[in-house]
Amino acid sequence: MRTAILCAGLIISTSCAAFGQGAAESPTFEVASVKPAEPQPEGMMRVRMSGGPGTPDPGQLTYTNVSLKNVLTNAYDVKEYQINGPNWLDGERFDIVAKIPQGTTKEQFKLMLQNLLAERFKLALHHETKELPIYALVVGKGGPKLKEAVEEDAAAPQGAAAPPPPPPGRDEAGPVRLKMDADGMPQLPSGMGRNGVIMMTIYGSGGLRTRMVCKGQPVSALLATLSSQLGRPVVDATGLKAKYDITLDYAPDGLKGTAIMMPPPPPQHDGAPGGGGPMASAPDAGGPTIFTALQEQLGLKLEQRKGPVDLLVIDRMEKVPTEN
Repeated sequence: MRTAILCAGLIISTSCAAFGQGAAESPTFEVASVKPAEPQPEGMMRVRMSGGPGTPDPGQLTYTNVSLKNVLTNAYDVKEYQINGPNWLDGERFDIVAKIPQGTTKEQFKLMLQNLLAERFKLALHHETKELPIYALVVGKGGPKLKEAVEEDAAAPQGAAAPPPPPPGRDEAGPVRLKMDADGMPQLPSGMGRNGVIMMTIYGSGGLRTRMVCKGQPVSALLATLSSQLGRPVVDATGLKAKYDITLDYAPDGLKGTAIMMPPPPPQHDGAPGGGGPMASAPDAGGPTIFTALQEQLGLKLEQRKGPVDLLVIDRMEKVPTEN
């Protein structure tokens, strides 16, 4: 029986981005280790970002095989497309482990990450706003094709036993063994996807294919993932207010975002984003483009527009961190 390995990460972001550091206080980690990450197995890219306030492990930060762009997005509460800096911010990978003082808030945690970057990588930056291309997610001509979610309590038969809780102590960022469905995609356990969007990418005979899954989520839950894949902001202009069970299948070729690779990948692929711009097409590459998939499968459409975008501009950053 075939199995697959899935790594699912949840990124929680707040509604406003903070680019500056507070002068009155400068919280730091009690102790922090920063070192280059070990090389990944050929064809695989596994990234772990766990710990911190609001997580099951509030006293320990564990970042494995992260890029500095990954860390910057969490430290400054921005998306990757908002970061303007050298190309190696994506390529250089690090393992970061830090002890977080008891009672640290989410805002203090972000300042700790900022201070860590300034101390170990000599980071200096500023922010500016520019009018740039964006996308608006709108309803297509034929209307939406979304399936409204049914509350679990309402869907369960009267007197039915509640599903068992997840095993205690399991690391949410760790691998989960899954069976494959008829399409060659992993079968997600019941309830998986209710805390955010799950991305899965496999390499099959037709090429790369990606599946995006979320359950019981508003349309706005798609925006961050679409923004990451397309490399520019996506705003919600659908007017749809319900919660939905969403599954979207498409070919990721030419997109900027990354997703967890399912083995076996082609030997030449290292899990990095594909080349080309966000509008690149992918005929016969395992499925439709993300633009076509949104229209055909969800009845939604991406329209190109322009709007103000806040950018975080890196003025200085060392590639090699200072010693621990």
